[in-house]
Amino acid sequence: MLREFKLPDVGEGLTEADIVAWHVKPGEAVEDGQIIVEIETAKAVVELPCPWDGTVARLLAEEGQTVDVGVPIIAVEVGAPDSAERASVPAPAPAESPAESSAPAESVPDDEAGAHSVLVGYGVRASSTTRRARKAVAGRPETAEVPTAPEVPVEPPEMPAEPGVPAARALAKPPVRKLARDLGISLAELAGSGPDGSITRDDVQRAAATGTEVRSAGSGNGSRTVSPATAAGGDERIPVRGVRKHMAAAMVSSAFTAPHVTEFLQVDVTETMSALRRVRELPEFAGLRVSPLLFVARALLIAAARHPLINSSWDAAAEEIVVKHYVNLGIAVAAERGLIVPNIKRADALSLPELARGLQALTETSRAGKATPADLTGGTITITNVGVFGVDAGTPILTPGETAILAFGQVKDTPWVVDGQLAVRKACTLSLSFDHRIVDGELGSAVLRDIGAMLEDPVRMLAWG
Repeated sequence: MLREFKLPDVGEGLTEADIVAWHVKPGEAVEDGQIIVEIETAKAVVELPCPWDGTVARLLAEEGQTVDVGVPIIAVEVGAPDSAERASVPAPAPAESPAESSAPAESVPDDEAGAHSVLVGYGVRASSTTRRARKAVAGRPETAEVPTAPEVPVEPPEMPAEPGVPAARALAKPPVRKLARDLGISLAELAGSGPDGSITRDDVQRAAATGTEVRSAGSGNGSRTVSPATAAGGDERIPVRGVRKHMAAAMVSSAFTAPHVTEFLQVDVTETMSALRRVRELPEFAGLRVSPLLFVARALLIAAARHPLINSSWDAAAEEIVVKHYVNLGIAVAAERGLIVPNIKRADALSLPELARGLQALTETSRAGKATPADLTGGTITITNVGVFGVDAGTPILTPGETAILAFGQVKDTPWVVDGQLAVRKACTLSLSFDHRIVDGELGSAVLRDIGAMLEDPVRMLAWG
């Protein structure tokens, strides 16, 4: 029996995700729980396991394609099919309803009925979001065999933005499309020399070598032009989707919803740096890369316990301030796919070695693109370590739903007056942004002052914590 695995909602109400990489191909055996694909949602890159034992019949979505939640992405033949069945899997004709008979239609197959899925690009998928409809390729048969050797599917033509005016989309495999985007080549301008008129890598490279001015790939509407010969000095367009899209929307929402106030404090952290060196020698911290961030995090946790209102959120619908008597500590991480803020759950209940392990694990998994949706939700207050980039200070934007964010600048040698004498000390600048609807200047100053005091004299962490 052929079963279809539909893209699940792996986060909190997410509606779509991008296919990042397939780990299987048609004809391969798969097991229940085996990782078959990586997807990128608005919050993280997530690995999805196969829910059955069986054989991959078809991949229903390509790498780089955006797929709506609930749409099938892979067909798996479950049970014990023989070799002949594995070698060839027929694809059914697209389903039509009377109202849709005049337009290309794609019906999401009924899993319970065991219906086969349609091939990628044939018909219209069921979706709650509005997307450009796909046209069936003229002359392409409605059934096809899946070869035993993997093939990269060729995308069909699409309808243009103007309704009712079909336009053929050049046939090309995904690697060729990527090459064209990188070189600024519009595939619509090229004549393909491959099978069925498909465009090959050689076709794209020849077009780039000619220096002919064509529409910039990735420009969307095709209104901008760029010469491939001068592409290095021209415009580059980066699709805004996945984590970057979510981050951009969240920052805009936060900046124009919560009235931000930022205060600064320069702190002598010489004693903290000395304590850090001693901590690194303790057996409890063996194998851990302990940084000043550990002490900053501990100081913020203690300050939040002393001033609970700093660790709260604004509930506009209920017209209430929600004070969190626990701390899920967010750490801003510059990951490859964009800024993310994973958090350590119940960080206030951790010992110093446990907090160090939590910080290291969270940073490593996030930079590797392995942070889960659970890691990225539920934060209550955030630290952003701008010092690692050689920056002294900044005015950080609040993580949506939180009341405060602390920026920690670089530690450097600084002239400092100690007991009336000029000395060279280790110093850094702290920046605290807070939501002025909840936190007034007095409370914000008290929190920042307490954090600074603990970093100037780490013994205060023992006294206050």
